[in-house]
Amino acid sequence: MKTIAEINEKIRKGNVVVLTAEELKSFVEEKGVKSAADTVDVVTTATFGPMCSSGIYFNIGHSKPRIKLGAGKTTLNGVPCYTGFAAVDLFLGATALPEDDPRNKIYPGEFKYGGGHVIQELVSGKNVVLEATAYGTDCYPRKNLKTLINISDLNEAVLFNMRNCYQNYNVAVNTSDKAIYTYMGILQPNLGNANYCSAAELSPLLNDPLYKTIGIGTRVFLAGAQGYVAWWGTQHNPSVERTEKGLPKYPSGTLAFIGDLKKMSPEWLQGTSMIGYGATLSIGIGIPIPVLNEEVISRCAIRDKDILAPIVDYSKDYPQGVPGNLGFVSYAELKTGTIKIKGKDVPTGSLSSIRKAREITKILKEQIKKGKFFLSEAVEAIPSSDSNYKLKPLNERKVDDDKS
Repeated sequence: MKTIAEINEKIRKGNVVVLTAEELKSFVEEKGVKSAADTVDVVTTATFGPMCSSGIYFNIGHSKPRIKLGAGKTTLNGVPCYTGFAAVDLFLGATALPEDDPRNKIYPGEFKYGGGHVIQELVSGKNVVLEATAYGTDCYPRKNLKTLINISDLNEAVLFNMRNCYQNYNVAVNTSDKAIYTYMGILQPNLGNANYCSAAELSPLLNDPLYKTIGIGTRVFLAGAQGYVAWWGTQHNPSVERTEKGLPKYPSGTLAFIGDLKKMSPEWLQGTSMIGYGATLSIGIGIPIPVLNEEVISRCAIRDKDILAPIVDYSKDYPQGVPGNLGFVSYAELKTGTIKIKGKDVPTGSLSSIRKAREITKILKEQIKKGKFFLSEAVEAIPSSDSNYKLKPLNERKVDDDKS
């Protein structure tokens, strides 16, 4: 058994042994679990991809005279912010879209610009146009405000993401005779393609599937800065069916994150457009896993061939909430570029960047080895499959049109 305190002492002394998730898997195949547990102190994991349930909150400071934004309308580069807080606290969501914006009118259904792009511009140090209207009060008399803001001018700017790092996810296909536009990308008709979105064997929660080391308070690499797991994410669903190795066969655990936006990099926070769906934000997240015992190593030793994902027909099964009936496929198969569905060869594509995830694992490894990143003890565990925590879907209610 090791402790996080002992590992941090090794980091201070400069003799910590850190391997990326890829390196660890090769090490275990060559020398075994016990040798890896005795030798390795930290395994770095990562993911990079679109994460819609993300956003920033910030404080713009007071104008002269003061204005109360809370009951009016505020936009950044035309993208609406949520203002239901105190006078000058705002929240901008990654998927927010401007109204009647020519950037989003290339052709019907295409969205070019939204909240994720504004976030990237702020992090890049660009000036952003803030426009606001308010009703005016005795203590906040101003009714209109138009100004440029820059991240360096903001009192606080915080990235807060309610649901990131999904533990496994669907493989999206389309069996209908027309193309459909989804958050999983464009799905071509008649099983024309299959899209997936996971870093698989590099992904944090697939290397710690039962949340033995990752918990509330875990320090992470968050978009180029050091952030923290703030809570479990929305739609956290650990009680799904799992394989013999404890890996979920369906979308399962999620995490919420928080970090200082001013310290982040636009390389790891990128505004993203999904044709026919909207805007989002692609984020790079890395999580170090402390090697406390052999069990941790055995979990981290999983390979793409061990991880199964459900194939879901987004033309009918997904919108209606019906479980997919097209079977499962391993990430090893998905990464070959072609899978078989109903006897047909279907090309695959990933919305998650394995290249960028791999780069984050290497960056995090070097930061730990150089003593620039220390591990943190979780202050509370994430609800796991044995905690009786279950996702509660919205109950369907029949509406009487005559009385609604």
